[in-house]
Formats: sequence, C-alpha cells, structure tokens
Amino acid sequence: MEEDIELEEIRRRKLEEYKRRIEEAYEEERRRKEFEIKKEEILRRILTPEARNRINTVKLVKPELINQLELQLVQLALAGRIKEPLTDEQIKELLRSIQTTKELKFKIYKKE
Repeated sequence: MEEDIELEEIRRRKLEEYKRRIEEAYEEERRRKEFEIKKEEILRRILTPEARNRINTVKLVKPELINQLELQLVQLALAGRIKEPLTDEQIKELLRSIQTTKELKFKIYKKE
C-alpha cells in the first residue's frame, strides 16, 4: 500500500514535469513566432521590394547567411541607423562583405 502511494507520487511528479515541458515548448514557439512577425514587419519597412526579393532568393541557397544579415538589419533599424529603405544594390554589397568575411575565416593552410 505504501509502495502504491510512492508509485502514484512518482507518476504525478512525472506528469507535472511533462506538462511543464510542454508549456515551456509552447511558450518558446509563441515567442519565436512573435519575433519572426516583428522581424518581417521591420524588414518590409527597411527594404525595397527588389531587396526583399534578393534576400528571399539567396535565403533558398544560404539560409544561415541571410539569417545573419536579417538580424543585423533589424538591429540597425531598431537602433535608428537605417533612415531610408535599402536597395537591391546595397543588399548585394552587404552580402558580398559578409561572404568575404566568412570565406576568410574558414581558409585552412597546410604547413610544409
């Protein structure tokens, strides 16, 4: 009988733990979606349609590069450092500079 009570207590604690984890996962997902909505709203405001098209095209091939760029653009916009919408040419230049920086970081030279 005492073992049944202990077993029931263990089950109850496990169930509470599972519920807590599920609630945390839902909350995290809600925050992520909210952030994505705000990010898209800011990007719509600071990019020309051509620039947005460029970003969406490159995102298909290099999503990590575009995620980095988008976060930087959002931070600049929130800091008030982007005064007018960025053009396609400006986005191309930013992508080139990010790509060049990444390439330099990953070059490996053999010692002879």
